[in-house]
Amino acid sequence: MLIIPAIDIIDGKCVRLTKGDYDTKKIYHENPVDAAKEFEAGGITHLHLVDLDGAKKSEVVNWKVLESIATQTNLHIDFSGGIKTKQAAQQAFDLGAAQITVGSLAAKNPKEFVDWIWEFGEEKLILGADVINDKIAIHGWQESSTKDIYSYLDYYFEEGIDYVLCTDVSKDGMLEGPSFELYSNILEEYEELKLIASGGVSSIDDLQKLKEMGCYAAIVGKAIYEGRITLKELSSFL
Repeated sequence: MLIIPAIDIIDGKCVRLTKGDYDTKKIYHENPVDAAKEFEAGGITHLHLVDLDGAKKSEVVNWKVLESIATQTNLHIDFSGGIKTKQAAQQAFDLGAAQITVGSLAAKNPKEFVDWIWEFGEEKLILGADVINDKIAIHGWQESSTKDIYSYLDYYFEEGIDYVLCTDVSKDGMLEGPSFELYSNILEEYEELKLIASGGVSSIDDLQKLKEMGCYAAIVGKAIYEGRITLKELSSFL
């Protein structure tokens, strides 16, 4: 199982939120590039980079952060937040993103996102599935849609999507453990899916359980920044 640290960006700085609430912002690094370099030095190979400003504004804001991390590290970057047009998707790839995660557009305009799958290939696209009470959340978790998680996954599984990043918003930043039941249900239903679990990871034990369940990868954020999980522990786990 891949371990993928998260770097969330507001005003060009590395922050974390609780349950997606922008009012809970806590700054951990003034320069996200420094955080990315620390991860790479600790043996990490992948990074989940989220433009929270872009998610809220519905257009990418922090292009420079993506470009800086991509040019100053060799990390495999998954970039998300405010990618709403094919041009923005292409720009993300041009600036060094290996993959992009798309949630709001996939929920609101599925025909267009299917077109992206054909345009860019399923290996470059990660379907964002942010969940509030089994409903898909959009616009940086500021809004809940009417789509339930399983019909959402049914549709895109049929369209050939391979990667899904699923976050239970109620767990995000709480350090109380991931949504194991949700992930178990998804993996039971879609055995071939490369499921990336996100939200709530608080310990190495959590990661071990996600690995045993069959998750393809796990996003780790606040647990690292708050010292619950050290890079040395992650290195040993890997």
